[in-house]
Amino acid sequence: MPAVPQRVPGKADFIALSKLRYELRKFLAFSEAAAAANGLTPQQHQVLLAIKGSPDDVLTVGEIADRMLLRHHSAGELVGRLERMGLVSREHDPRDRRRINIRVTELTEAKLRLLSGAHLDELSATGPLLSTLLKHFVKRA
Repeated sequence: MPAVPQRVPGKADFIALSKLRYELRKFLAFSEAAAAANGLTPQQHQVLLAIKGSPDDVLTVGEIADRMLLRHHSAGELVGRLERMGLVSREHDPRDRRRINIRVTELTEAKLRLLSGAHLDELSATGPLLSTLLKHFVKRA
C-alpha cells in the first residue's frame, strides 16, 4: 500500500500525471520497438545498458539483479541467455577472483551505439515536454 500522500492532488495534478504517464509510455513503446528491431527484448536491452552505464563497464549478477529489480537466479538466467547470444562475457575480477564480472562484448557495443543514439534522438525531441511536465511536480518553497 502506498504511503499517505503529503499533498492532496487537484485537477491540475491529475492532468499533469496523466500527461506524464502517457509520454513515459510512448517513450517506453519506442524503446521496446527499437530493442526488438535490434534482436533484443526490452529487458535484455536494459541489462546491456546497465552494464555499459556502470562506472567500470562491468556488473556482477547480483548488481544486475538489483538494477533490474529481479531475484538473483532470474538475473543469472538472463545473463546466461545474453552470454549464449554472444552479447556478454563473464570474467574473474582481477582484484577478487571470487567475483565474476559481466562485461558487454564488441557485438554489443555496436548494438548499444545504435540503440542509444536513437534513444538520445527521441529524448531530444520529447525532452522539453517531459521537463515541463516534471516541473509541475517539483515542490515549491
